[in-house]
Amino acid sequence: MQAPRGLSAEDKRVKLLEIFHETRDFYQLKELEKLGPKMKGIVSQSVKDVLQSLVDDGLVQADKIGSSNFFWSFPSQHGVLVQAKLDKIKESGNTHRSQIVELEHAIEAARAERIESDMRTKKLKKLGELKKDLAALESELSAYGDSNPAKVEEVKRAAFLAKEAAYRWTDNYGVLLGHFTRQNGISPEDIRQFLSISEDYEDLE
Repeated sequence: MQAPRGLSAEDKRVKLLEIFHETRDFYQLKELEKLGPKMKGIVSQSVKDVLQSLVDDGLVQADKIGSSNFFWSFPSQHGVLVQAKLDKIKESGNTHRSQIVELEHAIEAARAERIESDMRTKKLKKLGELKKDLAALESELSAYGDSNPAKVEEVKRAAFLAKEAAYRWTDNYGVLLGHFTRQNGISPEDIRQFLSISEDYEDLE
């Protein structure tokens, strides 16, 4: 008797698999496309996709003999596949349980090393006091603002670098001025006047 049409995707998978398990035979795609509608009410056009999904899941085996592809599946295959998945899950569970035990032992060991004692209590108290002192000193230092020793040193360093740069550019200017006056026969006074540079420009003291 032909099964009713309108099967869901999973129903088609189950019924196509039943064809293999009930007949225990080897088939080609064309044969299954004929048997699917007759035996299980599976639309012929959908047999190929359903078959491929079963192959992808390892529920149906496939092999090429000559130029033809053959498909088969035996009831024992499904059982082996399910058992393999179950074994994998059990193995994963055992691994997780071992990790939990290791973590519990590590926690117990850490607790054992931190036994409460007067010495530990005193050290923790001292640590807390030192942290408060450090916070107070940092707050006091920030209150100095521009007078902060670190900032003062930074300003001094910047001033030193600026002065060195000024000396360097002054020397460069002197060299260029001498070269230009020699090449063009113009007096230094005329160039200074043109560039609005005073005669005491080299006084950097």
